[in-house]
Amino acid sequence: MSELDRYEARRQARQLEAPVEDARALARRLGLDPVPVNYWIVDYDEMNELIAYDGFQSRYPHWRWGMAYDRQQKQGRYTGGKAFEIVNNDSPANAFLQESNALADQKAVITHVEAHADFFGNNEWFGLFPGEEGGAAAMLERHAERIRGYMDDPEIDREAVERWIDTVLSLSDTIDQQRAFRRELGTDDGDAPDPEDIADQLAEIGVGEEVRDAVFDEEWLEEQREAEAVERDAPEADVLAFLREHGMAYDAEAERAVEYEDWQREVIELLRAEAYYFAAQRMTKVMNEGWAAYHESIMMAGENFAEPDEFVTYADHMAKVLGSPGLNPYALGKELWTYVENRANRREVVERLLRVEGITAETLREAVDLEDVRDRLAPPPALASPASASLDEIAALPAKLVDEDALAAARAGEFDHTEAAWRLFTHEGLARRHYSLTRPASRGFLPDVSQAELEEIARYVMEDRYDSIAEAVAAVDYTAGWTRMRELRERHNDVTFLDQFLTEEFVGAADYFTYEYSHAAEEHRVASTDPADVKRKLLLQFTNLGKPTITVEDGNYRNRNELLLGHHFNGVSLDLEQAERVLERAFELWGRPVNLATIVREVDDHDVEVARRRNREPEIEEQGLLVRYDGEAIEHRELQMEEVEHLAADDVDYDTTPEEWLA
Repeated sequence: MSELDRYEARRQARQLEAPVEDARALARRLGLDPVPVNYWIVDYDEMNELIAYDGFQSRYPHWRWGMAYDRQQKQGRYTGGKAFEIVNNDSPANAFLQESNALADQKAVITHVEAHADFFGNNEWFGLFPGEEGGAAAMLERHAERIRGYMDDPEIDREAVERWIDTVLSLSDTIDQQRAFRRELGTDDGDAPDPEDIADQLAEIGVGEEVRDAVFDEEWLEEQREAEAVERDAPEADVLAFLREHGMAYDAEAERAVEYEDWQREVIELLRAEAYYFAAQRMTKVMNEGWAAYHESIMMAGENFAEPDEFVTYADHMAKVLGSPGLNPYALGKELWTYVENRANRREVVERLLRVEGITAETLREAVDLEDVRDRLAPPPALASPASASLDEIAALPAKLVDEDALAAARAGEFDHTEAAWRLFTHEGLARRHYSLTRPASRGFLPDVSQAELEEIARYVMEDRYDSIAEAVAAVDYTAGWTRMRELRERHNDVTFLDQFLTEEFVGAADYFTYEYSHAAEEHRVASTDPADVKRKLLLQFTNLGKPTITVEDGNYRNRNELLLGHHFNGVSLDLEQAERVLERAFELWGRPVNLATIVREVDDHDVEVARRRNREPEIEEQGLLVRYDGEAIEHRELQMEEVEHLAADDVDYDTTPEEWLA
């Protein structure tokens, strides 16, 4: 960065000090609790480097960072894609803002980041990776130094280190994302005891030394000890940890498995730790980005963080983010959070109405004009448009809605309430001001309440009663939606969130549908608009980050010290060519033959032709398959379905919630 660039960065930093301070204060007023954030101004090339490095300034030496940087550069140059910011989860978090952004974009980024910082600090999935000394950036720097040291070591072949990293990265998704990161294998209550020494067993049954040495040589005994230790730990969801503990490197010259070098074992552990660190971000992408987009919108548009001359720029920024094609986590997440808010607010209102004397789930629709109730929920004019109201009109609002200290400061001329009206209101006041059921896009949500929902809510109505509808509406808690949102952001990941809130109502309102490949038509086509099908297809894309779920089934398969991996089949067959390449990599980490059991879906060419003539889809059969790699060749062998039925999900594998949370 040149001296001129540094001057510009410092100038922008000073310009953004007030927006950062205000965004943090407003975020807290909205009910958020963001962790501290350091903001940095970087240029275009630095931003692309940070994106390539997953949001950090230093990573271990490897060719993939250069590839990611080149891809990011080309995306900006040829497709018009622009990175507004990148933020990482650390202590404190670090947010990097591109210096070429307009001021409106920088403000949008800051409000977006503050919501991310709240999510980082309050979502339990981020807590599964315990903080290390100095935070994540320091951890990654230590990892980079260790690996760089191995590459610079004259006694270690640099290319061997790079190949080893490639090998480990090919299995970096095979971790147990449902458990807290731990360095050592073993049960949650501590490591399991060491297996009984086979030599001791032979002594106990009276086998003499001569017979033992003649029949059971030391190499065989060592293999059996190793096999018993491996069998004890299988099955294991954390494949990388299993390989680190029990794997061996394959020595091509000696044509046999040998013990890992110390550097090989440490590289596995370093990359495994990084996979666990990044897992939470990948598992909550929709929730986290939706959370940030929702609160960015409230602050920028709802509370006028975007000045009048900045609003068009901001609106264009948000339209590009939410309008990106494909499965857009920003758009889907924001829609889901808005739906959660609306549902909680509707439930609160309906529950109050059902406590009015004479009103039941069966009579509510006839006895209550829900559109009139919705209109009664609208904020008073001085709260809805405070910039055009006088301070006296604002002071006349209910006391719980107004911050008396801020009102006094505004009267004293310390700030202009027409430019920062949010300062005048409490959390309750802002909740009433932004009440979701009265927003134009949600005005039909309350009247559209279903009879099934009315009956479900009625089962939990308290005994306390109201004498009139007006009294019931006056008692409504306007913070119910925001409170519910904060509760949910604490404990869910994308799959559990989608599973709970991708309801028939949501899918129908958003016009979602599924598509699939037609063997008969030889093209993709719309398959279903059924909400259950939509949920199933969406969840498949998020379960295990959309990657196949692989576990260790046996570390001594067929009593040959071979590794058996299992693919948990959820209706989607493996890409067998890619699976074979991964097996070849896994062989390097095991040192002995590696097997993969899976289920494949097969269709006969003759059946396809017959189905095409009859304008229907052919029958697809499921078949067990074992893929084996012995260091030289790939072998496929059919398995009976009884051998793999334990790998098949009953419906779709949504096993993404820790068992103790299911109680």
